Amino acid sequence: MQEKLEENTKLNVEEILKDLDKYEPKWRGWHWREKNETGKVGEFTYHEISAPLKKSQPLPAARSFGNIDPQPRATITTEIASGRFEDDIRRMRMAAWHGADHLMVIRTMGQSHFDGLLEGSPEGFGGVPITRKEIRATRKAIDLIEEEVGRKINFHSYVSGVAGPDVAVMFAEEGVNGAHQDPQYNVLYRNINMVRSFVDAAVAKGIMAHAGMLQIDGAHNANATAMKGYKVMPELMVQHAINSCFSQLVGMKPENISLSTVPPTSAPAPCMRYDLPYAVALREFFKKYKMRAQMNTKYIESCEREATVGHTLNLLISELTSADIQSTITPDEGRNVPWHYNNIHAINTAKQAFIGMDGLMDMIELKKTGYLPEKAREIQERAVLFFEEILEVGGYFKAVDSGFFIDSGQYPERNDDGIARKILGGDAVGTIVKRESDYFAPVCGHFGYNNVPKEYKKPCDAIDECTLCNHSKIIYIDELDDNDNVFKRMEKVKEDGTIIPEVQWAKDGYVKITLCIPENEQISEAAALEMGKRMNLKNVEIVHKQVLQKAEGTLVEIKGVCDFTPIKRDELVLPKRRKSLSDQQMKDYVKQHPIKVVAATVGEDEHSVGVREVIDIKHGGVEKFGIEAIFLGTSCPIEKLVDAAIESKAQAILCSTIISHNDVHTKNMKKLSDLCIEKGVRDKIILVSGGTQVTDEIAKANGMDVGFGRGSNGTSVASFIIKRLMGLPDNEEEEE
Repeated sequence: MQEKLEENTKLNVEEILKDLDKYEPKWRGWHWREKNETGKVGEFTYHEISAPLKKSQPLPAARSFGNIDPQPRATITTEIASGRFEDDIRRMRMAAWHGADHLMVIRTMGQSHFDGLLEGSPEGFGGVPITRKEIRATRKAIDLIEEEVGRKINFHSYVSGVAGPDVAVMFAEEGVNGAHQDPQYNVLYRNINMVRSFVDAAVAKGIMAHAGMLQIDGAHNANATAMKGYKVMPELMVQHAINSCFSQLVGMKPENISLSTVPPTSAPAPCMRYDLPYAVALREFFKKYKMRAQMNTKYIESCEREATVGHTLNLLISELTSADIQSTITPDEGRNVPWHYNNIHAINTAKQAFIGMDGLMDMIELKKTGYLPEKAREIQERAVLFFEEILEVGGYFKAVDSGFFIDSGQYPERNDDGIARKILGGDAVGTIVKRESDYFAPVCGHFGYNNVPKEYKKPCDAIDECTLCNHSKIIYIDELDDNDNVFKRMEKVKEDGTIIPEVQWAKDGYVKITLCIPENEQISEAAALEMGKRMNLKNVEIVHKQVLQKAEGTLVEIKGVCDFTPIKRDELVLPKRRKSLSDQQMKDYVKQHPIKVVAATVGEDEHSVGVREVIDIKHGGVEKFGIEAIFLGTSCPIEKLVDAAIESKAQAILCSTIISHNDVHTKNMKKLSDLCIEKGVRDKIILVSGGTQVTDEIAKANGMDVGFGRGSNGTSVASFIIKRLMGLPDNEEEEE
């Protein structure tokens, strides 16, 4: 059995699947992040961060700040719906390394209409089938992942549909930490009978309360499906109120009730003027509950940039008004293609935004007069009036029957476009059976009247404990289908030493290619598909297109499956990495053997940040080791650079070349080498080139001694120069 994860070793799903019949969750209930008591991370002091992770992957820009990885206060969600739980587990590990601690599996849509639990591990569509085996294996994997990153991780799915109570029991047994539960979701979006839905919800909520699970409601679905979501804000507040009060009456603690809040609009609408007052109104009305902030998926198109900007605007609202849980919907919502890396991008968007806005509310405050509070008050008043009308017509069921919800009018306006459900209609209608007066169920976490004999301290004493009290009493069923199961799927992608790209499932072979085609939309679309086929991609599809200008060009993104012989891992020539000398070794050498270098950004290139970082002592550049650096500035002619090196008797030239249009960076390198040969100093001067598009191979091919690309630093450059002067080998080693 895999006892722990090694960061350089893949998670072994086969080991996770072993002995699942004996597995029991290590903890139950919901876990909030611990506060960072000092607020110190690196050289910075933060005001809204949580305890650090033991192991994590910091943001890309962390390279400039000592690779720090401060964690926001809010719990960060990632939502996964690939259809194969064995691939979701691997994605969860990636997500946890970037800071996600709320791993949410979206249940397959059709499962809402099943009247019992599924068993085994079938493949899903539009989500992941929720079975005991899949839940247990995932929670077991999360145990290992949370130990690796050093933080408890919440696992989450849906308690909805006709089998909602059954699912709730299974979740409580298997250590699921949170779930969506809102009977209105069943009624309005799944057309399940409303009476059955509310009775089931009472039972399910009772089980969730017993297990200490966090509940997230489903009111955001109204916003995301309404014709004009920005007009139905009062209805949304009423839905939140109905589910929250119902949950509390059933026995749920207020701190375990979370509202799924969704901004009603998105740019190009003036979204802040709608979304911020709504957020303020919601938080004023529902102070005792938690807030789970989510993007509005209604407005997500196929453009990744647009989705990310929308996400960031929503994160600003979260910062201005608070969010206990921050959901991270990805551009996949607009493409219906759940890809690994978009989950990670969305997590990083939330982390980057929250950390960047740390302490914002210490510097600003929301206005107490004027448009913002007046608009928030108006939304609240309309919500109260809407609720009063529900009571006047006879309650929630009558209101739904009359089509009160999901419309395009701002209350009290009605446009006759609401979704109407019949009280005596929908799936599972007529299935409620009244309990007998002497009804007794020998189980805990029970809702409703239960005539427990006086001799028992708890109901399950009658059967020597129920499954909620004694996990070993659960009957575990492994697989029922000989073909549709995890073992069959994993056999097809068994580890064989080959490498193929993937974005959704193991070895699915999918790649995305971005094309800028100088034609109109129609021609570009056809051309992009043909280009993909000529690249030997199979199943080529367009996932995004954007007109840059009707006549001048169109951006097209295509996806397709790689049609080539898989690459063999053991036949790869791995990139080399250099081992740098220690700081003290370099300082001692330079003290005994003074070194001088000349540096410049060459050609017509005005970039200077990178070269300054490599040479300046304040950036940890070569000057840190005592090396004298003569900087000639930017747009420096090659001749001037070589002449300066000769005149100053420098041992090395540091040539920075960032611009790469028309391969000008390679031309400048070759010109530098040729000029040094022409002047008879090539064997006396070490030629070092650097830039974002420079590689060691490109540099050496164009006459340099070495090339340093993106992410290089002064230590690496100084070490190379000193080793060359000492006559030491470069000590390149294969990457692990």
